[in-house]
Amino acid sequence: MRKEKNAEVHFISRDLEGNLHDKITAAGFLLHCLPRHPLDESLAGYNAWLTVPPAVDAEETKATLREIGRVDRLVVDNYALDISWERAMRSFVDEIFVIDDLANRKHDCDVLLDQNFYLDMDSRYIGLVPDHCKLLLGPYYALLREEFYKAKKHVRERTGKIHNILVFYGGSDNTNETIKALRALALAGLEDVVVQVVVGGSNPHKEEIEAFCKRYPWMEFACQVDNMAERMNAADLALGAGGSTTWERCFLGLPAIVTAVAENQVKGCEACALEGWILYLGLWTDIDEDKLLRSLKRISLSSQLKVLQKISAGKEMQQFP
Repeated sequence: MRKEKNAEVHFISRDLEGNLHDKITAAGFLLHCLPRHPLDESLAGYNAWLTVPPAVDAEETKATLREIGRVDRLVVDNYALDISWERAMRSFVDEIFVIDDLANRKHDCDVLLDQNFYLDMDSRYIGLVPDHCKLLLGPYYALLREEFYKAKKHVRERTGKIHNILVFYGGSDNTNETIKALRALALAGLEDVVVQVVVGGSNPHKEEIEAFCKRYPWMEFACQVDNMAERMNAADLALGAGGSTTWERCFLGLPAIVTAVAENQVKGCEACALEGWILYLGLWTDIDEDKLLRSLKRISLSSQLKVLQKISAGKEMQQFP
């Protein structure tokens, strides 16, 4: 996270388990913490993630905006929020910028960003946004941290041989895809290979994973790292999840065996697999160590490398304009 153009940046976030509030404040940003409420049992789906009805969240957010004062741009990144919530914010902000990838609800926004790749991405938001809304669609607009642009200048040429494998399934990995991958790698009989195992601080299985890694001297465990681009650059192959990490890997030309760890990742993963950008195994419910082991034995790194070298150098993956 960084500030540019002398902008004053505020974060509005609710006090929920696993939040990144310490990281936000440590980076020097202003944080406004919405109160924690007992979970409303009537909420379902993405609304349950919000923990309160959207109308309650809107009222608490508006109260915070009154304290902040007039806002130039409000960035909204939450699957539970839609046109009703956004309309409630209109009198407090000049522009509403929505980050979405579900295309399953209407928005009242001026800009919408969906960095993911879909075969129908140019038509997904028809009828869901106002006519004046500017659409930023596809991995050309991928939200990458500055470390990836720095690493891109020194990206190494991969040969197709595997000496270094990165295992990272996101910050939380609630379904413990990491341990599945590690069990498969332990059975694969790989020689002269270093396996970098990275988990987030909120991973509920991190102690189990660390203990597993200690059994194998060629597995290196790390928690909550701040050098992911460097680690990806060092790797010849990644085992990981769909979602935003896909674009980090593609940007650095790193081949990957991918599991969708959420329903909303499936279509994007399928589209990327059709283009040859990843080897996609399926939804986490259908993946076990045997399937991962078979994929390790049949992956064609050379074909992925050719495609990835093309897209990482081409118009599909450029710095956000």
